[in-house]
Amino acid sequence: MNYKNSIIALGALTLLISCATNPFTGNKTLALVPNSQIFPTAFAQYNEFLNENKVITGTKEAEMVKRVGQKIAVAAERWLDANGHQGYLQDYQWEYNLVKDDAVNAWCMPGGKIVIYTGILPVADGEAGLAAIMGHEVSHALANHGQQRMSAGMLQQFGAVAGNIAIKDQQSLAIFNQAYGIGTQVGVMLPFSRSHESQADEIGLYLMAIAGYDPLEAANLWRRMSAQSGGQSPPEFLSTHPANATRIRQIEALAPKAKAEAAKFGVAPFNR
Repeated sequence: MNYKNSIIALGALTLLISCATNPFTGNKTLALVPNSQIFPTAFAQYNEFLNENKVITGTKEAEMVKRVGQKIAVAAERWLDANGHQGYLQDYQWEYNLVKDDAVNAWCMPGGKIVIYTGILPVADGEAGLAAIMGHEVSHALANHGQQRMSAGMLQQFGAVAGNIAIKDQQSLAIFNQAYGIGTQVGVMLPFSRSHESQADEIGLYLMAIAGYDPLEAANLWRRMSAQSGGQSPPEFLSTHPANATRIRQIEALAPKAKAEAAKFGVAPFNR
């Protein structure tokens, strides 16, 4: 077996043995780096971030962030336990912090470490809007999207290396590198990211509904997001996120299913 074929065989073997199962979809997902390695690094980075930024404590807004975060985490555990995934969250270390920053942003690191920026609170416009934000961000962590993005990036690099080894002609190599870079970004990585965003929207609706919040408030959140941005955004196919109009349409279609799922847990009526 020549070197080129060895690389291909190694890549195929890596894909075969490096998969995890998404508990929300049942689908196999890329897992080239295990959570046992990702979580400790994420926790350390989170602590470093908190040390370098102003964490807001003791205010009504900070208390709301912790309250909503705890409700979303409990909702996730209830859903996972009810669907045969007991112990799925055993390595998660939930933490919810409000950080002073004008950016309209929030994020959840692998393992359940959450930051809400003060700049997003006016767009959240209350507890239900915040639940939509936190449900979405927590869903990224629960579905191991960080792990999948890391794995996809490694495969993208692997393909580039394989191509550079296999192609000897310099002119052909230059054409390959340009086409491969654009093609994998626009044709693979960006759609991959958009699919994660849509999946996090859907899972987040279920979590916020089980936590007692009206999932339709997520659509209202994205209307406010759209208004806040002034409608300025790149074409959807060049973006890491679906267009706001796409998200609103998908959320409105999924909201009845989220409410029906919450009803299984005796949740009704919903908070707005």
